[in-house]
Amino acid sequence: MGKDHRRDALFLTLSGIFLTSLVLGNVIGTTKFVTIFSLELPSWLEALTPDLVRNGSTYTMSVPAGVVAYPFTFLATDLISELFGRKRAQMLVWVGFGMNIFMLLLMSINHWLPNSAGVSGGLDLFEGVYQFMVGNTIASMIAYLIAQSVDVRLYHFWKRLTKGKHLWLRNNASTTVSQLVDSTAIITILYLAGNLDDAIDNAGAVIILILNSYLFKFFFALFDTPLMYIGVRLLRNYDEDRIE
Repeated sequence: MGKDHRRDALFLTLSGIFLTSLVLGNVIGTTKFVTIFSLELPSWLEALTPDLVRNGSTYTMSVPAGVVAYPFTFLATDLISELFGRKRAQMLVWVGFGMNIFMLLLMSINHWLPNSAGVSGGLDLFEGVYQFMVGNTIASMIAYLIAQSVDVRLYHFWKRLTKGKHLWLRNNASTTVSQLVDSTAIITILYLAGNLDDAIDNAGAVIILILNSYLFKFFFALFDTPLMYIGVRLLRNYDEDRIE
């Protein structure tokens, strides 16, 4: 396999990771909240921690299942930005936006078509996922388009500013900011659309959810820095040798 074919395979693989994470995150969305970890808080910190994210003195990082998949989209776009340039990364952002619309269209067609009575094995499950998915997908598409575009542009802003040096800086400076944009946008939209639990009934609770969701994404952004270095080191022979 020649270098050009290997480079194409690399781009398709990273694009596949991006699109799979993106679509999966929107399908499962907020159908389930998962516990990342629990932590016993000292008394002074317990007093500062809102009741919404703790049970007594136990703080629990609980995030929507879809959020677990979503940070991988930022890792994929950062690797594509580094190896293939800004235009390819921005193109993938738009492709992902289109795939969300396509996925929503396919799910809606299946929702509208009449059920074959006596054959369907999980009708209630399908309808439950669909009802959650519609609101979540519309909200996440808006947030996604803003956040991913911010991520790509910030990544290349820092790359130009540092003349291609300090990979850790552009990776973290772009991802941490763009994921804050994403968390703020999607939770705010879900709140305004009434797609959150009835207990989330004021701006203070919304801000707490935003911070809790962002905290997970922030730590993942720090975690993906060594993955970026490993990826660039292993894959640099297949890039297109461009700095944009």
